[in-house]
Amino acid sequence: MSDGTTWISAFLEAQAAEQGATENTLMAYARDLGDFQEWLSRAGHNVANASQLDVENYLIHCEAQGLAKSTRARRLSAIKQLYRFAFEDRLRADNPAIRLKGPGRDQRLPKTLTEEEVDRLLDAARSHGRNARDRLRNTCLMELLYATGMRVTELVSLPVTAARGDPRMLLIRGKGGKERMVPLSSPARVALAAWLKDHDDRADAARAKGASPSPYLFASAGKLGHLTRHRFYGLIKELAVAGGVSPARVTPHTLRHAFATHLLANGADLRAIQTLLGHADVATTEIYTHVLEERLKALVLEHHPLAKGSD
Repeated sequence: MSDGTTWISAFLEAQAAEQGATENTLMAYARDLGDFQEWLSRAGHNVANASQLDVENYLIHCEAQGLAKSTRARRLSAIKQLYRFAFEDRLRADNPAIRLKGPGRDQRLPKTLTEEEVDRLLDAARSHGRNARDRLRNTCLMELLYATGMRVTELVSLPVTAARGDPRMLLIRGKGGKERMVPLSSPARVALAAWLKDHDDRADAARAKGASPSPYLFASAGKLGHLTRHRFYGLIKELAVAGGVSPARVTPHTLRHAFATHLLANGADLRAIQTLLGHADVATTEIYTHVLEERLKALVLEHHPLAKGSD
């Protein structure tokens, strides 16, 4: 009988092939399930013969280690998905994790930025860079990120074809290969047009030399062929310093949060924001209503005459 080690490999392959899971998602599954398998091995068990009690004891072990609720919830989710896969593929006659519920997640409001701080970042992008081409690229990256609320992976891996056609819209391929159309702001359209012209000029030069132009909007000489998440993360920190915004508060994801929060604050519908962000469930999008509520509460406490001088 299998000890279940091959199940994890088969599960990861299925997630990649059938669910379109990203490399980062697959790596997270592999880490979490690998930790579970190691713990079972030390306890004299394995994935193939583990019982519900074994899974429960593993979760107790994770809590005793001081792991955050979110981490424990993620690990249980990976285990539940593995056993659902094993049950559906008839590798096991039962699912030992089907009745288990996660610890829940601490409700943490996403970090965001004010409109003024975003403006300072955009201004920094226009002036920060080693040369004119760097500044064009930086401006396009930041304008697109704030105008669309894209995930960083979606942004850096954008194919040139996604930016062709109607300049008012951008085609984004999100999680699971799902595509969505997102409208572009006027500044984003201008920045994209300028960067596309530079890209096309370079593509023509490459063809003249017999080389193939890059299919990516933000091409790179690295093995991925496009700007990496890591490099963009460093770049956005540089822009924060240049723009006088605390680097500790600025990440690609805080720009995504700012996009959603500022839309909501200016009257956008929550369902529309869900579509623009590419959220499968509107419940994920509802966190932004809490952000807005906190900001409105702070405004009342700061400015309402009856709130002054009271706790």
